[in-house]
Amino acid sequence: MSVRIHFDQPDNHCYTNLDYVSGRVTLILPADATIAAITVKLEAEARTRLEAPKYPGNERSEKKRTEREIHKLLYQVLTVFPTPELQASSPNAHFTLLAGQYNYAFKFKFPFNNDCNKNQSLLKDLKVGQLNVQFAPDLDQHVKKTLPPSLSGFPGRADIFYYLKVTVVRPKFYQENIRSQITLKFLPIEPPRPPDKQEETFARRKQQFQKYAGQPARKNSLFKKSAPDSPVAEPPTFQVDARLPNPAILTCNESIPLRMLVQRLGDVNADVYLSMFQIELVGWTEIRAHDLKRVESGSWIIKSLANMNMPLNMPKLKSQTEFKVPSHLWDSVPLPNTVAPSFDTCNISRKYELEIRVGLSHSVDGDSRPEMIVLPLKLPVEVWSGIAPPAGLVRAMRERAGTAESGNDNPTQQSAKHTYETSNSAPSPAVPGGSMQKQQPLPASGEDDGPPPPSYEDAMAEDFTPVDGPRREYNIPAGEPQTPAFNSDSKSGGLSRRVSERLFSSNAPSGPGRVTQQSNTIEEEQSYTEDNPPPLPTRSSTTEKG
Repeated sequence: MSVRIHFDQPDNHCYTNLDYVSGRVTLILPADATIAAITVKLEAEARTRLEAPKYPGNERSEKKRTEREIHKLLYQVLTVFPTPELQASSPNAHFTLLAGQYNYAFKFKFPFNNDCNKNQSLLKDLKVGQLNVQFAPDLDQHVKKTLPPSLSGFPGRADIFYYLKVTVVRPKFYQENIRSQITLKFLPIEPPRPPDKQEETFARRKQQFQKYAGQPARKNSLFKKSAPDSPVAEPPTFQVDARLPNPAILTCNESIPLRMLVQRLGDVNADVYLSMFQIELVGWTEIRAHDLKRVESGSWIIKSLANMNMPLNMPKLKSQTEFKVPSHLWDSVPLPNTVAPSFDTCNISRKYELEIRVGLSHSVDGDSRPEMIVLPLKLPVEVWSGIAPPAGLVRAMRERAGTAESGNDNPTQQSAKHTYETSNSAPSPAVPGGSMQKQQPLPASGEDDGPPPPSYEDAMAEDFTPVDGPRREYNIPAGEPQTPAFNSDSKSGGLSRRVSERLFSSNAPSGPGRVTQQSNTIEEEQSYTEDNPPPLPTRSSTTEKG
């Protein structure tokens, strides 16, 4: 028996919000088999794993404690067999299929926002007689925002991956469930672009060159004193500006809308030369696992030039004081396709900073000076995907925002407005090393403990077709596979293998790629009876033994 997944979309397709992922499941039976159900799931997980000293105050102890945090960002289930009519007529029946090949169609639609609040673990602390069974603490820090992009490159520490999984459930407990799983690439829709206000944000540095003494005068004769040295010339001072449109937004697979200005300060008549130039995009990824936090940094060199000796001022304009660095140096260089958009989810967030280094040299009256000064400039920026939302959805959200502002006396409208702002506004950039603010949960209203209603974007998404516009090329950075790092079947503790697979699907591949066929002995969605009770799971966040 084997099962395979065939997509209607091409291989290596990058999905986004409102996109449909469709295809068919092919079940091949070499002999007659009894099957309880065939389910197809579209899931997304954000997983983190961090280590810290078990006894921070004891320098001699080398024991470590490991914290894992898993958030189910997306979870959609479709039962393709049996059909709803057949299941209604025979809810607990098992079906015997003859040998052959069977095809079942499936179709899912990606929502706007994550729904990890709806997929919290239902397991609580249990007490059986004198035995207390404890589970990992509830993950109370949830962020309701747009689905994050697929992310890897941090083996064993953090990843965000989307996958589609099909499971053939067999009724007997000693029979293995057949499973096939394929990883998908996801790049979210960007928020609505703010109107162009013709404003710029900038970073500025000012530097003065070193002083050089003048040439000493020659002696007229042996019996006369030498003339005093010429006075020390005042060195020139230059100011460098790096400017971006306000707000500072970079777009995936597009060039940087940068303006570089060099200004000469003072009355010193000097020529300025551009000796070196470098643009670097620095990404800061914050990884959180319960009470532990770690910040990983990565960088992309956009442009790097050295030994340029490019004059910036025109020879005919000696009185020129402001010079513009030619934009053709970086206009033709887009952002690499491995740069993920800025995002913030429950346990992982990504921010960016643009770092520019400008090397200047000068000459006075045709006399070139060997000194070169390098001025670093840093600008916090946001990176957006470049996939614009449908115009109808943007218009509907703006109309709803205007309605919410006009009816501030209505508490329901105020709460709806807050949800709109939280779920659509992109995370604000921050200088690395700054304080990170935690997302505070909204206070519960009344006594309603049920799941929250869908956000306005998700509710409106059902009425809109997929995005009809340019798509961006996105390649997930490949990292070394570290399956044991997130394997809850390890000896360090965790839920039992069967319960863990049903809740967290920990056997999903950590890197990008497509798996054509995969069988596993893990049983999923097994129906338990009094004669066959489920095993008691152990604590999922216990510390590892040193």
